[in-house]
Amino acid sequence: MKQHITLGVVCLARKTYDWKTAGEMWKKLRQELAQLEAVTLVAPEELVIEVEEAEAAAALLAEKRVDAVAIISGTFHLGHLALVIAKQVKKPILLWALPELPYDGGKIRLNSVCGANLNASNLYKGGIRNYRVVVRPDMDQDWLDAIRVRVALSTARVGIIGYRAHGFFNLSTADLALYNQLGVLVDHFELDEVFNYPVPDTEVARRREQLTRVFDVSGITNDQLDRVAALSAKLDAFLTAKRLTALAIRCWPEFAATYGISPCAAMSLLQSEDRILACEGDVEGALSMLAHRAVGAETPFLFDFSQIDLEENFALFWHCGVAPCNLWDGRCVRSLDTYFAGGKGVTADFVLKCGDLSILRLDSCDGKFRMLLDTARAVPMDKLLKGTYMKAVFDRNVSDVLATVVNNGIAHHASVVYGTYVKPFEILAHIEGWEIVK
Repeated sequence: MKQHITLGVVCLARKTYDWKTAGEMWKKLRQELAQLEAVTLVAPEELVIEVEEAEAAAALLAEKRVDAVAIISGTFHLGHLALVIAKQVKKPILLWALPELPYDGGKIRLNSVCGANLNASNLYKGGIRNYRVVVRPDMDQDWLDAIRVRVALSTARVGIIGYRAHGFFNLSTADLALYNQLGVLVDHFELDEVFNYPVPDTEVARRREQLTRVFDVSGITNDQLDRVAALSAKLDAFLTAKRLTALAIRCWPEFAATYGISPCAAMSLLQSEDRILACEGDVEGALSMLAHRAVGAETPFLFDFSQIDLEENFALFWHCGVAPCNLWDGRCVRSLDTYFAGGKGVTADFVLKCGDLSILRLDSCDGKFRMLLDTARAVPMDKLLKGTYMKAVFDRNVSDVLATVVNNGIAHHASVVYGTYVKPFEILAHIEGWEIVK
């Protein structure tokens, strides 16, 4: 489900052009915009022609606290209008030009593209660069999705249990830099708060039954199964009680040593229920997953770029056993195993399903944010390993993909989802002034 947003839209015009036809077009567009998925529309009914009307429209949009503004050039118009709106509503802007109408008596009727050009030049020279220009008859859904990501991140309640994993310095974050760039505040909790979180026995029993239904549990003991069930219940209840949108977990070394198992299997189960959980205390990994979910991608998860095969030109996307269990390929045995942490691993083991993939990493370096973006496709493979994994094929040489990652110092986790989700993030990077690494 896509992130809900509040969208402001105004339509500008000037009476020296075919403003009456523009008004009819605006009426139809308002009806179409009102049907947009997960959007609350704030839009004055009439065309905005005079400066006083722009001031009134801006006041309305500011009062309704819109997340972004689409400024339609219904016809060419005064240059004041967009500037008045941008001055009062300091949000990302879509400058939307309409395709020109058939000429009528040798006169251009809308001159809409020129209006958008005027607005873009005025904004740019006025120091406002968070705009996008389109020429089209309908709303730019990719821009809308970029706004959804901004809203999802700025309104998220993100937690971290413990700290980042031991030695994973590259997963560290600067809390106030996250606040400055994304509007995110990260709440810290101790591991014991989850270890000791109270849950009803009935919920633990329900989770135990669910685990035995989803996985082959013959490779673990009854005590380990009970611990996975209890941890699934504890994490779920903890997320709800703390009202957390996402949680990064220091999943080793203390989990296995203190709680008795690693959290991988419980995380696999809960992620299949749309919980955002990041291993190894990776806050930026959690934010990457949230960003994917905001645009409607289902069940994001983190992977390691674990292996490349130069002869067959593929990469192995692997992790120790935490991928959402609903992404199983449907062919191999989906099981729980204890292959690491001295037999206390308790990980999910299965091959992930085939399909088109989108890859995203929100990553910070030198106080600046950047985005790794790529696409690949998961192809069939046999169950040859412990953990959760897939064979991924890119449209370019896999050695070039690895070089992009390591030469830019990108962290070793990235979010992956099924489907193609790239353009919204390119737009978001432009809005925020972030570098795109791809």
